[in-house]
Amino acid sequence: MFLRELAARFTRALVLFGAVTALAAEFPDPTLDAKPATGKQTVVLAGGCFWCTEAVFEIIEGVDNVISGYSGDTKETAKYDIVSAGRTKHAEAILITFDPAKISYGQLLKIFFNVAHDPTTLNRQGADVGPQYRSAIFYVGDEQKAVAEAYIKQLNEARVLARPIVTQIVPLEKFYTAETYHQDYSGRNRSNPYVVNVSDPKVEKLKKLYPGCVRKRK
Repeated sequence: MFLRELAARFTRALVLFGAVTALAAEFPDPTLDAKPATGKQTVVLAGGCFWCTEAVFEIIEGVDNVISGYSGDTKETAKYDIVSAGRTKHAEAILITFDPAKISYGQLLKIFFNVAHDPTTLNRQGADVGPQYRSAIFYVGDEQKAVAEAYIKQLNEARVLARPIVTQIVPLEKFYTAETYHQDYSGRNRSNPYVVNVSDPKVEKLKKLYPGCVRKRK
């Protein structure tokens, strides 16, 4: 089942890869950002296949950990075979733990909107189609909600993207960690065609646009 799904993903990616929203050269910082805080913070984001979003955020300076998982439905339905088939209310999502002294919540959202995925396509990311691939911010607390709403309004009013943003802003109820083989998938499967053709270009885009945000190798 998993191999068939992988093959289907790759085939669709080859057909539709590149069919993403054209982004403006200048992508603005959020005018409203979270207030400085001490201690680690978390944010849950959904933007298509979690292999790709995880690969982008796990190399960002100030990000301590990224976990692939599911959000939007119950523990009983948090299983890859039924989530990937679109038979649940879950979205493939990532849980990001970050240090706000090194990178802000708003800056993470900037990378989310400008690099990690296309926030203007409803229930799809490129070749991956279905509500499980929807764009969503699962916020924790009023501040995360306010910053996300303000930034989407800012980007839409400035017409930074070719189409309006369709990202959902919903409260985080639960996050369920995905199966072990999904964790750091891109890093552990370097020759996988989906990684090479879909995930890696997003990582390279991050390095090109925001080299100062990329964690330096020790």
